[in-house]
Amino acid sequence: MDSHGSSLNRSQSVASGLEKTTWKPSHSRSSSTLSSRQSRQDWEVIDDLQVDMQTGGEHDMTIPGLCEGYLLKRRKWPLKGWHKRYFVLEAGILRYSRNQQDVSRGRVQGSLDVSLAVMSINKKSNRIDLDAGDILYHMKAKSHEIFYIWVTKLQAHRLYKKNEAATLHSGFLQTLSFSTAAGQAQRNGDLPAVGRHSSHGPPSVADSAAEYFDASDDVLCGSSSEVSDESGLSDGSTPNSEPEEGHGGLHVHESPNSVVAKSTGRRTTLPATCPDNSHVGLMAILYNNIGKDLARVSMPAALNEPVNLLQRLCEELEYSELLDTASNTPDPYQRMVYIAAFAISGYSTAMFRNRYKPFNPVLGETYECIREDRGFRLISEQVCHHPPISACHAESENYSFWQDQRWKNKFWGKSLEILPTGMVNVTLPRYGDHYEWNKVVTCIHNVLSQQRYLEHYGEVTIRNLKSNVCTCKITFVKSRYWGSETNKNEVQGTVLDQSGSIIHRFGGLWHEGIFCDTLPTPKCVWKPNPQPKDHLVYYGFSTFAMELNELTPDLKPLLPPSDSRLRPDQRLLEDGKVEESDMKKDEIEEFQRERRKELSKKGEEHIPRFFKKAKDACGRDVWLTNETYWKLRENPGFAKTENLILWS
Repeated sequence: MDSHGSSLNRSQSVASGLEKTTWKPSHSRSSSTLSSRQSRQDWEVIDDLQVDMQTGGEHDMTIPGLCEGYLLKRRKWPLKGWHKRYFVLEAGILRYSRNQQDVSRGRVQGSLDVSLAVMSINKKSNRIDLDAGDILYHMKAKSHEIFYIWVTKLQAHRLYKKNEAATLHSGFLQTLSFSTAAGQAQRNGDLPAVGRHSSHGPPSVADSAAEYFDASDDVLCGSSSEVSDESGLSDGSTPNSEPEEGHGGLHVHESPNSVVAKSTGRRTTLPATCPDNSHVGLMAILYNNIGKDLARVSMPAALNEPVNLLQRLCEELEYSELLDTASNTPDPYQRMVYIAAFAISGYSTAMFRNRYKPFNPVLGETYECIREDRGFRLISEQVCHHPPISACHAESENYSFWQDQRWKNKFWGKSLEILPTGMVNVTLPRYGDHYEWNKVVTCIHNVLSQQRYLEHYGEVTIRNLKSNVCTCKITFVKSRYWGSETNKNEVQGTVLDQSGSIIHRFGGLWHEGIFCDTLPTPKCVWKPNPQPKDHLVYYGFSTFAMELNELTPDLKPLLPPSDSRLRPDQRLLEDGKVEESDMKKDEIEEFQRERRKELSKKGEEHIPRFFKKAKDACGRDVWLTNETYWKLRENPGFAKTENLILWS
């Protein structure tokens, strides 16, 4: 996988370019800059202006997201002490005013082009110094988390301004070689492509990293009125959360389209838009089944999305590049951070998926996914009907991933809880690691109203069954009250050593990104890909989800007839034929009931074809691959084997 190696190396070189250098006093720094209690060794110069030269890549012309909030600023000489000022960082320019109201009125006390300044930081005291020779700003953050957000954003804006200058210089040189008209066109239409990051490595801080959200009221993070595609949101999906006057809030707004999806030759839309299901009597269905397991309740096809739970298991590999990164991270504590980010990333798909439910697989149904572009292949199967259990196994050069999941769905009058059981497993052969973790509860609130929203809450513990060097604790924070934006979708995590001491802290929002401030270079370790155009009319699917049910002519003859892509009711729904899908769904479910009755009469039980039941180290029942699927697919091929008939 040469592309993987080159992409990873590029990501590492970007990160290394942002790493600290030894402290050097700038030409205008006076001895009064440093407190007598602070050693020069505590200061670091952030030399991020060499990043683009080191990577040899195109200039990133994406304007980083705006960042604003209150910081402490040292009074100008000869006065001493600190005073609170409101800072705004936009398009590489840092300006400040006495308060937020002055900013809105255009009353600016000072401004600075951050690319022209030497940037020094002191982690112990949360200090940031910007020295542009004739202008010198000494700033202090109120908390460790706010400090790292500002450091990260300043790095991104400095890099942007540097690239802007380089692009202008390049355009000037081009005018010397071409005619005036051609040169003018070159400067106005042919700017380099906006920022891209490798699909095989984590985005760097230069990608306008996602913010770290602190649970306290010191940090109040809200979306701007124009929510960007980068954050994975659409306009109006998250209400504004502006601070009250004088509040010490910090606002970080992500820039649009900083990640450009690479073409994979796969479809980018669905054959038909999602149906209007407002006419479906959902209230009657749910109230007749309060407290029951809804997995056993048949739902109209109009309430479904054209993927099923077997494909949802595969969807958790949308950000499999995090596992590739983990497999190339020698430090076990840092490796655990990427495993944790992967565990969190699987929840991001739910952001726009609260209007429809996946199809329930029938017993014996299968699904395969081969992704040469991502370096993995997956097989999943519905191995049990009562309770319904879906099992999957994926393999790659860098990792193996498997789980068997059962979902209990409970309706409690206003909310619908989805309680998964079973453990997720990942092995990294390079280090002999075997990670295992649980899943948290997903709850759809106000399920019968237009104010429906979804949240995840609970605790996740990640253990390495082959080593006790470190463990990881992740908390999906439950909202304090309905409509609260201060901790909506918040997730916090720590990596602990054997003694329980915290080695790494990370956090953020499960739908916007995860930031780790304790790595050698604080950075965003994961953020979701931008949603495709018109995603809301296509079930809220991501680009990856759009591809899950695609059936190409060359693939169809290779699949067993039990594959989900061949399931007719699901295919009819995807094509927009809702009534036909409903009738076919009833037929398939009735055929399944008859098949179970026949087995019961014979005193037989269904035996899964590609998975086997076993016990894990804790004595729990698990379903593991029997390693026959890919062998049968290759020889003799499913067209030449005896197969289950699940639908016609």
